[in-house]
Amino acid sequence: MSELVDVPPFARVEELGALPGRVVLADMRWYLDGRSGRAAYEGGHLPGAVFVDLDRWLTGPATLVGGRNPLPSPEVFAEGMRVLGINDSDIVVAYDDQGGVIAARLVWMFRTTGRRAAILDGGLSAYVKAYPDSLTADEPALARGDFSVRPWPAEVLAEADEVVGRDVLTVDARNRDRFVGEQDPVDPRPGHVPGAVNVPCRENLDGQGRLLPVQEIRDNFAAAGVDQGVASKVVSYCGSGVTACHNLLTLEYTGLGHGRLFVGGWSAYSRDESRPVATGPAR
Repeated sequence: MSELVDVPPFARVEELGALPGRVVLADMRWYLDGRSGRAAYEGGHLPGAVFVDLDRWLTGPATLVGGRNPLPSPEVFAEGMRVLGINDSDIVVAYDDQGGVIAARLVWMFRTTGRRAAILDGGLSAYVKAYPDSLTADEPALARGDFSVRPWPAEVLAEADEVVGRDVLTVDARNRDRFVGEQDPVDPRPGHVPGAVNVPCRENLDGQGRLLPVQEIRDNFAAAGVDQGVASKVVSYCGSGVTACHNLLTLEYTGLGHGRLFVGGWSAYSRDESRPVATGPAR
C-alpha cells in the first residue's frame, strides 16, 4: 500500500474534491444544553454524511478524575468508526453548526492516532452557502469499515497535576465569562486554573464561523503569550476536552506547533476541592 498523503487540520468546502482519498463527511452536532445532535442530523445534513454520536463513541464514562467527557477506550472508538463504515485510509471531514469547535474532538482523535481528518471550515452553513438546498434527510447505506484499534499516545495528553507549573503554558479555550469566573453553567466552581491564559476558541472565528486569517489567529495567541517558541509547552483545556481540541488544531494549522490536551478539563479540575482556583482576568 502506498503511503497516505497527509491533509491539513482544516479544509474549505471548495477543497473537498481535491483531497487525496476517499472522503467521509461526519456530522458532529452536539449541544451543551442537552439538545439532540441526532435530531438535528435527521432534520437535514450534508449529502452522504454519517452522524457521529459524541456521547456514545467519542466519550468514556464520566468520573470525578476524568471529567464529563473523558476519552473512550480505543476499542470503543474503533468499533464506533467501523459501524459508521470508516476505514483507516479514509479522510474524515467533520462539521457542526458551531464553527467546528465540537467537530474538533473527532478530528483531534483521528489525527493523534495517525489518521487523516480535517474540520470543515465554516461547517454546515458554509456548505449550504456553496450548495443551496443541498441538505438531505437520507442516511447513507453503510458497509462495516476496517478502522483499527490504536492506543491514545501518552505524549499528547496531560493530567491535572501537570497543568500548573513553570514548564507548561496552560491555555483555556472557554469563553471569557467562564474563564474569569462570572458564571459557569455546568461546573461547581467558577474560574480557571491558576496561571492559565485564555484564548477562547470561538474568537479565532469570524461571524460566519470561518477561521480568521492566519496572522490574526497568530496575533490572538501571541497576545496571550503563545508564540512559536512556546507552543510545545501548551496544555489546552476547556470544560471537558472537546473545544480545547479546536485550539490545538488551530495551533497546528497556523504553524505554531503542537500542544497537549488535558481531557478532564475544568469539569475534572474544579471538582477536586484540594486544587486552587483563580478568578478574574489572566495576569
